[in-house]
Amino acid sequence: MTKLFATRSALVATMMLLATPAISAQQDDGAPPPPKPGKPISAGEVLSGELNAMKVRDVKNVGKRIAMYQITSEPRRLPAPNGLCNLETGPETFQLVTSSDAQATQLKSFVGKEISVKVDEVACASDPGQMSEAVITKWSLIRKQ
Repeated sequence: MTKLFATRSALVATMMLLATPAISAQQDDGAPPPPKPGKPISAGEVLSGELNAMKVRDVKNVGKRIAMYQITSEPRRLPAPNGLCNLETGPETFQLVTSSDAQATQLKSFVGKEISVKVDEVACASDPGQMSEAVITKWSLIRKQ
């Protein structure tokens, strides 16, 4: 009886030794590491990325199409209370709200190019119809030297 128990125990131990590396190899290969939250961004910092333009309907003048500008960047964390905007890594798309026709004209020539803006006010998108994950309401364009 003892001999049978010892044989079975040795067999189980050998099977565990052979199976354990295969199990850990499967877990390491199949699962990518969890994404890390982006670098924080706050007022006064610079955000760089590609500028995109989209035509959206104006909520004030129903039916009129207006240009909306958006920067696609690396994920960034926003200051509290916005945090990560209910995303794992933080927002990657930032809508630039133009406060004048001069700002809109200024951005028009940079569509499709890499730009940098100094962020003065940023928040998570909350209004229906916003196409970006975060909204920059006050900003200034930084000219590359």
